[in-house]
Amino acid sequence: MTATTERVASTATTTSSDAAQNFRKVIGHLPTGVVIVAARSRDGLVGMAANSITSVSLRPQLVSVCAAFSSSTWPRIRAAGRFCISILADHHEQTSRRFAAPGVDRFAGVPWHDRLSGPALDDAVAWLDCELYAEYAAGDHTIAVARVLDLSAADDARALVFFRGHYGRFVPNERD
Repeated sequence: MTATTERVASTATTTSSDAAQNFRKVIGHLPTGVVIVAARSRDGLVGMAANSITSVSLRPQLVSVCAAFSSSTWPRIRAAGRFCISILADHHEQTSRRFAAPGVDRFAGVPWHDRLSGPALDDAVAWLDCELYAEYAAGDHTIAVARVLDLSAADDARALVFFRGHYGRFVPNERD
């Protein structure tokens, strides 16, 4: 198997803005899932899109999600203490875009149901009910670690994927 390699400038010789763009471009080669992190706040429902989520520990069951310091949504989710992570299905691209957009009613027209820790999107691939466990400042983001309280999955759903700045879908290889 061969791969085409594109040379990019070293971040050591580029401006801060150029370095950030280069980092985003290179790290974008790692396909990620897309999720909605949602909670019930004292002001109503609140949610945000994220693609920086990972499992952290099996015992206890922990996951992490990252939110930019500039996020006006994360502080409201943090204040709720509990939140639901909906892992988006391949038909949720517009939903992801809606939850990433500022100044819109993110839940308008989006089918959801209540779970233990907050609103969960209907027809998602999976759902994780979480409780905030710890937070760490890292660069221009907060790494939030959450304890998983409950979880479930839809076995027949296909995941939405983000790769090189574009949405797509994951289709598993056929089994032999």
